[in-house]
Amino acid sequence: MSAEVRDAEESEVDELATVWYQAWRDGHESVVPAELTRRRTRERFRDRLKAALAKVRVVGPVGAPVGFSMLKGDELNQLFVSARARGSGVAAALIADAEARLAASGVETAWLTCAIGNNRAARFYEKCGWHRSGTVVEELDTPEGIMRLEAWRYEKHLRQVRNDQ
Repeated sequence: MSAEVRDAEESEVDELATVWYQAWRDGHESVVPAELTRRRTRERFRDRLKAALAKVRVVGPVGAPVGFSMLKGDELNQLFVSARARGSGVAAALIADAEARLAASGVETAWLTCAIGNNRAARFYEKCGWHRSGTVVEELDTPEGIMRLEAWRYEKHLRQVRNDQ
């Protein structure tokens, strides 16, 4: 499978929402409160993708993406790959692309959060050079209001600070 990363297209929002919904449930359902799982619907993921489409990058043929990443400031905010594309290099291509975009925008230390207990994702981040820096309490926006969830925080230094002044 080609792991070429490209901008998401508006016509792909429904398929991306399905990828996100299925991959999120696979990685999170057993490690987060049932109430959060209930609130994380495919329609909610679709709304979030549509709102952030300009910051979404994907891998896969147009109309059939198999993974995506989303940035938010200096955070790799989302990274999800369909089960059928795992182990194919899609996630590695997406994380490398996100790191390059963050570095190009001037970010020196990028960060992301990972649900505590999502060990597959944690191993992947560590393999890519990210380091667990501690835990944080995330405030997750849901249609029913904010939910707080403790998560692992990972960081990666992307570039050296210039001291030539």
